[in-house]
Amino acid sequence: MSQTITPELRRWIIEQAAAGFEPEAVLASMVASGWQETVAVTAMESTLREHLRNNPVVAAAPTVPVRAAVAEGGVPVPDFDLSQSPRQIDAGDRMVDVIATLNNPRVVVLGNLLSAEECDALIESARPRLARSLTVEIKSGGEEMNPDRTSSGMFFTRGETPEVARVEERIARLLNWPLENGEGFQVLNYGPGAEYKPHYDYFDPNEPGTPTILRRGGQRVATIVMYLNEPSRGGGTTFPDVGFEVAPVRGNAVFFSYDRADPSTRTLHGGAPVIEGEKWVATKWLREREFV
Repeated sequence: MSQTITPELRRWIIEQAAAGFEPEAVLASMVASGWQETVAVTAMESTLREHLRNNPVVAAAPTVPVRAAVAEGGVPVPDFDLSQSPRQIDAGDRMVDVIATLNNPRVVVLGNLLSAEECDALIESARPRLARSLTVEIKSGGEEMNPDRTSSGMFFTRGETPEVARVEERIARLLNWPLENGEGFQVLNYGPGAEYKPHYDYFDPNEPGTPTILRRGGQRVATIVMYLNEPSRGGGTTFPDVGFEVAPVRGNAVFFSYDRADPSTRTLHGGAPVIEGEKWVATKWLREREFV
């Protein structure tokens, strides 16, 4: 049964926050009263974000995203400062466009994150090293070939080329997330018909290989997919749980975060099949701690 987030509920959430109750306590109270947890988290996040945006003095408050505070078992995640609903955000060496945002799941679509020259340089540096893409082998923590992923790819180490270093620093500044908490760029090439079927980027805590993976820097908490070229048709990034698709436009990117290794984050996503042309993307995953 669907539940509606009413103005009365939003007022009650603000009153509880003003009275000093911790987000976890408010969430527990809502769930105990019959609210579905996903609806309660969405209500708290959207209500408090809007309240902080309209009351900047009150908001001297938390720098940790609301979702990290209210979600049971959640951890702090990187996020952009969009509290004033900017059209652009300053990345230090360039202005980046804010094209679209979602709160649940947390998705931000960016324009002009990379220059055309940076896109071309990443493609040319990656091209000689392409091999059939692998996925994490969840039983052992190693890698394996997966029929759901039909691209070719390679990994850069952090800071390996001037372009890689410059874009990594730009992302770290925008998200206020330590540069060392990021994995190296993975560049992928998709030809006609190639795709990556819907999946999650976090590591399943129930799989035996996960503890081995987590020793390198903890859980993944966010993903940023950067589009290095434009296929003629197809190749978008899809979010099936919310019916959302991001078109692959050169220099643009899509960011999404997940504060729990759980489907309730609604971060199921995939790379739609390329229908015509080819697609090049660079993906960066952000971890809880320093990635080694």
